[in-house]
Amino acid sequence: MNTAEMTAKIAEGKGFIAALDQSGGSTPKALRGYGVEDSEWSGDDEMFAKIHEMRCRIVTSPSFTGDKVIGAILFERTMNGATADGTPIPTQLTNRGIVPFLKVDAGMHDTENGVQLMKDMPRLNEMCARAKELGVFGTKMRSVIHEANAEGIAANVRQQMDFGLRILENGLMPILEPEASLGSDTRAEAEEILLENALEQLDRLGDDQKVMFKLTIPSKANIYKPLVDHPKVLRVVALSGGYSREDAVRELAKNTGMIASFSRALLEELRAQMDDQEFDRTLSNAIDEIYNASIAG
Repeated sequence: MNTAEMTAKIAEGKGFIAALDQSGGSTPKALRGYGVEDSEWSGDDEMFAKIHEMRCRIVTSPSFTGDKVIGAILFERTMNGATADGTPIPTQLTNRGIVPFLKVDAGMHDTENGVQLMKDMPRLNEMCARAKELGVFGTKMRSVIHEANAEGIAANVRQQMDFGLRILENGLMPILEPEASLGSDTRAEAEEILLENALEQLDRLGDDQKVMFKLTIPSKANIYKPLVDHPKVLRVVALSGGYSREDAVRELAKNTGMIASFSRALLEELRAQMDDQEFDRTLSNAIDEIYNASIAG
């Protein structure tokens, strides 16, 4: 797929974006969920080799195709890796009609003013250049909102757009992810403030520029519809944020035009011990459920 085809697939395609971008800090938990205990690996290299095996099994599974999965977000090591037959992972995806994205953030600072801002990204230009070389379409970066603190949320969303503009300059499509924590007692209010700031930040884009948003499934259905309909937003996708798949698909289906970009909710029933048929059947069932919720609106 060329850039125009990938843009059209993300803008208009029916389906969802798979999040396969667990980083170093979240990888041990992801592996345990997959049935790989900490005793089965030692050190980062073995840990990342184990998670790469899982991701390769997913992206080569017969059910993992562009018919229902329109995009996939990759960790940098995954982007630079290959399947067992030597096919680069981004190529494996595009060959199946799936648009590749790259996680580019370098983690977050401690909470201040009710939010966690992203750390600086000194390698951002380098990562974007490598991503373009490998045929990657866009990027994703995550920060978190814990409280309905107007000053903190404004800084959070502004920082997302600051980096988004840099990513656009590098020729990639940024997914801005200011995640509103499901555990927040003031989440509904925080989401209102988030929406207001997101709409303001879109004014910074040029006439020919667009971004994407990845947001927590909102507590009030369709609150993000102004972003879904905005001419400078290519697509609004939802993170599962700790919801089980059952809860995530139920809540997502209430939101018109918002599609899934799930990680845990996609992978929660997959196990390393499954044979290939059981693995693909389990993955296929998850894909079907998330797909149906994504097109429900």
